[in-house]
Amino acid sequence: MSAQGNGITLKGAPLDPSIALKPCDYESVGAHAEKISKLASSISPEDDKTRLELAETARKLVRALETPRETMIKHCWAQTATMAALTVGVDMGLFNIMAEDGGKSKKSADLAKAVGADPTLVARLLRHLGAMGYVEETDVDEYKPTNFTKSLTIPIIYAGYPVLSGGLLSANNLFHEYLRQNGYKTPTDLSDGALQYAYKTKNNMFEHLQANQPYGDLFNLHMGGYHQGRASWMDAGFFPVQERLIDGADKSSSSPFLVDIGGSIGHDIQEFLHKYPSAPGRLVLQDLQPVLDKITTLDSRIEVMTHNFLQEQPIKGSRAYYMHSVLHDWPDVEALKILARVKEAMKPGYSKVLINENVIPPRNATWEATGLDILMMTLLASRERTEQDWRHLLGEAGLKITKIWTVANGVESLIECELA
Repeated sequence: MSAQGNGITLKGAPLDPSIALKPCDYESVGAHAEKISKLASSISPEDDKTRLELAETARKLVRALETPRETMIKHCWAQTATMAALTVGVDMGLFNIMAEDGGKSKKSADLAKAVGADPTLVARLLRHLGAMGYVEETDVDEYKPTNFTKSLTIPIIYAGYPVLSGGLLSANNLFHEYLRQNGYKTPTDLSDGALQYAYKTKNNMFEHLQANQPYGDLFNLHMGGYHQGRASWMDAGFFPVQERLIDGADKSSSSPFLVDIGGSIGHDIQEFLHKYPSAPGRLVLQDLQPVLDKITTLDSRIEVMTHNFLQEQPIKGSRAYYMHSVLHDWPDVEALKILARVKEAMKPGYSKVLINENVIPPRNATWEATGLDILMMTLLASRERTEQDWRHLLGEAGLKITKIWTVANGVESLIECELA
């Protein structure tokens, strides 16, 4: 049996509609509640592992209790409305005003006057954000911020809302149309994908954002928020920097030690120098000139070099060539070109490639990695890669993986490579 309407064809026998009005998994509710109680009794502020497990179990409990109809309304109405309300609030400076005076309660009419907006508009936005738990409703048309909405005064936290809403999410919203017109094939061309279809442009994502400011600058801030709080490969217990990099390195001041390829304004290489101030040799930061022009402070020991990583690598024989969240932006064809330029510069038996990216596990992947994978597909025709994907790509590039160092279920990994 099939039914067709609004351009959508449904195959197979329809289910009894009453299934949509029953809890999704009522049988598991007791087990989830019991686990929550057990985890909550043992958690401490420093115990991030238990915190994350508790949060995921709480999400499972909510999903089990919701009916399919409620989950559908949450996705289609509540969450889309929340994204809109938060973006408007950021754009008008609403959360900055809410955070003033220590975040004490304020009437929506007073908040509207402070930001120069229609009081009815502000009241309706805050009513929904209160219903979703992102602000606290303290009285009739009176609200105070939560820690989350207080954090929306921080640039690297608030930037994601306008850049996604204004510059990117149409690609997600029209992804189904793009795929239907292309036979439901996985996108592989970063200049002819869902983003180009949605925004009627020939630019890739980075060019699109830079051509539509302030979205380019907001995206750079958003990347700072994305990386905040994630494990650092330089920390003890992650990657043994001394044993794997410093030991055996050329100690002369003229010898290149670490080249940060596509390193933006130098967050990573500055962190490395701070944690390993006695590291030998040259430290080199490379990126395009418009990116490097955004640097405000950087240690004088770090060399700043304009470089397009699709072109010849000018630093030869470095102990390590490092890339953080570079290759996930590119389909395999372009990624192989980037890696080829690095391979040409490597010194056999000495140089390493360090790739700091997600490595999605074969089972139980985290929502943070899988969500980003879908965004990479819609925005850049690229992907977050599994271990199998990485081994295939790097093998094609003439590199061998010596070890994958990972924490937090692949959300943050360092892939250590040498010449094959």
